[in-house]
Order: sequence, then structure tokens, then C-alpha cells
Amino acid sequence: MFLKLYFISLFTFLSIDAVWLSIIAKNFYQKQIGILMKSNINWISAFLVYALFVLGLVVLIILPNLGKKSWWEIMLMGGLFGLVAYGVYDLTNLATLKNWTLTMTIVDMIWGMTVGSLVSVITFLIGSKIL
Repeated sequence: MFLKLYFISLFTFLSIDAVWLSIIAKNFYQKQIGILMKSNINWISAFLVYALFVLGLVVLIILPNLGKKSWWEIMLMGGLFGLVAYGVYDLTNLATLKNWTLTMTIVDMIWGMTVGSLVSVITFLIGSKIL
């Protein structure tokens, strides 16, 4: 059951975040932190971020709440997880990097909360049907 939920979550996260990064917020990130961005993405590190985030969602949010049949609770808890995970990253960058902006911090933390909510509730709904 864990592996099925993990891969559902991973696929969902990769799909949603790909749309966010490549279409919706591409220009925003370029304007906010373009000076800090590498020309070549370290794909191994990027994938590890996704893998760890999804691991946290599945182990801490989705699995413990799967039997409750409360998509609303899972959505809220997934959002909280995303807010905390992205918040640690963004607030650390705001505290330590010269060109990291408050706008970037706020938007990215809201995105973390949103993607955490979406991945959690979508995985819960799919998992409830197939498991």
C-alpha cells in the first residue's frame, strides 16, 4: 500500500509542479531570483527534493488519515506540511541570501501549502478508490 500511495503522490507532485514551474510561475521566479538561478539544473538534487517531500506527505499525512475518509482533513494537513517544508526553505533563504525577496518567500510558501494540499487530497481520493 505504501509504494502505491508513494508513486501516486510522486506522479501527482511532479505533474502539478511541472505546470507551476514551466507555465504559471516561470516568469515570476526568473524576475525574483533569476540572478541566483543556475543555467543547468542539478536533476539529482531536484528529484531528491521531490522524493523527500512526497515521503513526508505519505508517511505523516496520507497513510495515518487514509481510514478516516476525511479528504478535508487530509487537505488541511497536507497544506500545513507544505507550508512548513517550503517555509523552512524560503525563510532560511530570506535570512541568509542577499537577493532573496519577501515577495518570493510569501509566494513560494503559499505554493508549498497549495501543492501539499493538492497532492495529499488527490492521492487520498485515488488511494481510497484503488486500495
